[in-house]
Amino acid sequence: MLFLIFQIGNERYALDAAEVAVVLPPAPCKQVPEAPPWVRGIFSHDGRNVPVLDVSMLALGTPAAARLSTRMVLVRYMPEGQTPQLLGLIVERATDTLRCEVADFTGSGLVHDNARYLGPVMRQGDNLIQWVKVADMLGADVQALLFPEESPA
Repeated sequence: MLFLIFQIGNERYALDAAEVAVVLPPAPCKQVPEAPPWVRGIFSHDGRNVPVLDVSMLALGTPAAARLSTRMVLVRYMPEGQTPQLLGLIVERATDTLRCEVADFTGSGLVHDNARYLGPVMRQGDNLIQWVKVADMLGADVQALLFPEESPA
């Protein structure tokens, strides 16, 4: 499998490249007044409106640093009972990929209800890389704000 590697704080994470539609440099987003602080805004991509979330703000409560390696990753997100949508994630140090086997990741030995998106880990040199899945990264409160089903007119 191929993974996109990124950081939240000082820790490294892996996102299945099959969930990634495109990796872009950060771009200006339309601000959404009174949105939660982890909502970066709305971005237009190929004629589609894409909500953009700051993963660092969502996970740690601090915004992603403005680095040359900070990226906007457009991922394929599947809202429950709907067609797939594009969702933008602002992540830091998203410049590397990793090709490895699923079996290289093993259980972390820890369950954390407030961070259920944290999956298995693998060792790479002196570091651990933790696999995260987009759908698991978004709690019910976040999912409730994304792609509400439009009621018929």
